[in-house]
Amino acid sequence: MKKSGSIAVFLCSNCGTDYPKWLGQCPNCKEWGTLSEYKVPKSKRGSKNRTPSESTSLKDVLKKGQTNRIPTCITEVDRVLGGGILPGSLILLGGNPGIGKSTLALQMLGKVEKPSLYISAEESEDQIAMRAKRLQISSSEMQLSGENHVDNILEQIISLKPEVVIIDSIQTVYSDSIDSLPGSVSQIRESGQQLLQICKERGVTIILIGHVTKEGIIAGPRMLEHMVDTVLYLEGDDRYDHRILRSVKNRFGATNEVGIFQMQAKGLIEVENPSELFLAERSVNVAGSAIFPSLEGTRPILVEVQALVSSANFGTPQRNVNGFDLRRLSMLLAVLEKRLKLPMGTRDTFVNLVGGLRIDDPAADLAVIGAIASSALDKPIPQDMILIGEVGLAGEVRSVSQLEKRLVESQTLGFKSAIVPKFGFKKANQTPQNMKYYQVDSVRKAFDIIFP
Repeated sequence: MKKSGSIAVFLCSNCGTDYPKWLGQCPNCKEWGTLSEYKVPKSKRGSKNRTPSESTSLKDVLKKGQTNRIPTCITEVDRVLGGGILPGSLILLGGNPGIGKSTLALQMLGKVEKPSLYISAEESEDQIAMRAKRLQISSSEMQLSGENHVDNILEQIISLKPEVVIIDSIQTVYSDSIDSLPGSVSQIRESGQQLLQICKERGVTIILIGHVTKEGIIAGPRMLEHMVDTVLYLEGDDRYDHRILRSVKNRFGATNEVGIFQMQAKGLIEVENPSELFLAERSVNVAGSAIFPSLEGTRPILVEVQALVSSANFGTPQRNVNGFDLRRLSMLLAVLEKRLKLPMGTRDTFVNLVGGLRIDDPAADLAVIGAIASSALDKPIPQDMILIGEVGLAGEVRSVSQLEKRLVESQTLGFKSAIVPKFGFKKANQTPQNMKYYQVDSVRKAFDIIFP
């Protein structure tokens, strides 16, 4: 009997762990129904005649000096990447369909003054050229290709010798060594591994564009996120024309850094002052509105927090929130009812962060709880005041990180007073001197100042 040329293993699409047999639940990540068959060719499993790679001493590597980054000439992209594209890195760019991933990738190649290759397995060269004409891109260094076979892609990279390659998208690339359809777990893993290998061997930067599932994660195994050096997400809302480029993993820079763009006819345009964008349509002297200086990576952004409290029409009050954690909102409502004696158990509560921005910073607690109390009491918060502070279960206001940066941004936009945590606040040279500061250690004291 002829032996099979491959061996079957079962790969988890969530964490990337493989097993010799199928299981209903992945023992590693505890997810159900995520294991699928993955056939590994025997030639890939290793060879006794393989020549081991030579090692290099750390001293010799240090003598070479630091590798220079390739600037994209798009300030927001360079900020998120940590100063530009690092040669030899593998970058994953994900986002919802139609969010602008291909547009941003084409704009990046148009600005990079290096030999580059744009591989689009989803569109023809003519379609890419039409988009480039609309974006006013006419780079002589850019090559276009519609290839989707991973072996042919590797041959093009070797022959053309580009410094930056964009593959749109990784879900359409396939390999003949894997007996499955393009976009499957095994195809994405195999193609990603081969592209990673040529990145490190030849020092070429490859940017993979990936689709996002309805759960908000990049389609395919999470192992693909473990392989790459940087993971970027392009986020946005259909109701708004702005887009947020967010870094969730970066081996060569800061994580959770963001870049703000506006989608226009000529592509994605950088937003130099995001705070003005998010506060452009702010309502003043209206109950239920508070301003919070958020910190996205190293950049402070002022955001309007809106709240609406009304009598519940049904037995169970509603708790709806956009851009904030629902469980944290429930905690803040319990603090309001227990510590501040505001009856919230019979009222509907709605909280919205204007502009579609999502915030996970606990420093937003005081602004959220202040906006809710403002709506419940029907008393507006002073329009030139900002609220910063983490709220504990005892109703205390705790210190926050990088307070000076937040205050400088607030002062720049014309805010004249701030309620800040008493602990951790030091009026230093970096702190704006022409702002009035109210130092509080509890929510009750903060409300005594806001609602005299």
